[in-house]
Amino acid sequence: MTKKSTMSKILIVEDDPDIRELLRFNLEKAGYTLFLAEDGEKALTLARKHSPDIILLDLMLPGVDGLEVCRTLKKDPELQRIPVIMVTAKGEELDRVVGLELGADDYVVKPFSLREVVLRIRKILDRGERQTAPSILKADPLVLDLDAHTARLDDQFLELTATEFRLLTYLLRHRGRVQTREMLLDRVWGYSFEGYARTIDTHIRRVRKKMGEAQNLIETVRGVGYRFQAQE
Repeated sequence: MTKKSTMSKILIVEDDPDIRELLRFNLEKAGYTLFLAEDGEKALTLARKHSPDIILLDLMLPGVDGLEVCRTLKKDPELQRIPVIMVTAKGEELDRVVGLELGADDYVVKPFSLREVVLRIRKILDRGERQTAPSILKADPLVLDLDAHTARLDDQFLELTATEFRLLTYLLRHRGRVQTREMLLDRVWGYSFEGYARTIDTHIRRVRKKMGEAQNLIETVRGVGYRFQAQE
């Protein structure tokens, strides 16, 4: 059963009081429980205290900036699985890549559409709340435990973000079949927006790096997309 939105907690990290209030008003109206932070230090304090279900994170913050906040979150075992949507005026491709490399689950550029922000929040929360039957996926030497939400290579656990885990799970479930970037964006992220296919390449690169010598299990199909190696 999916949780009601009223049970979902969102941490808004934004130093602009007008944007912070705009997000607060609309998300509160949508039924979410909100926590507000105007700087990075307060954001980390509130994240540790309340364990929000999702974090909207501005990058250009006073003191501890958004990139450092994201880096700190993703290194903390208690917080690293909290989805992060970066909301920022820095919309260049390099900025997106840096944010995604640090473990952000999504990236929204200012000025933004409130409908788009709410859609992305709902998609991420819906993915996290959806329950699946007990299942173990294996592709030697990789083992995914969907109940425990763990990934192991031989006896070593991989430290994957929530999005990386979903991406690897989807590829393994459909092993041997080519998945285009557009398909992965739709099936793993739950939406399709022009220009966001590069998100897939960034996440694939991060997952491969974490898989080390087993990274060749994820094959690149040039000009098409990606495929998890077929069963031997």
